[in-house]
Amino acid sequence: MTMDSPILEKLVRCPACGGDSVYGPRNLFRPFCSERCKNLDLGAWASESFRVPTEAPPDEAPFGDPKLQ
Repeated sequence: MTMDSPILEKLVRCPACGGDSVYGPRNLFRPFCSERCKNLDLGAWASESFRVPTEAPPDEAPFGDPKLQ
């Protein structure tokens, strides 16, 4: 690669707003399009807005290994 050749940058969808985001060295917030979108995503993680759905055991179910009880 020479200094005269253009650097190809990929456009991806911003995970926060859905807009175009440059996925390359000049975008310090990649894969987000901006610092704002990056911080919104970080805030959602910090407030535990992103959760994996799970089934909670029934209230009467014992905790731990049932063989040990």
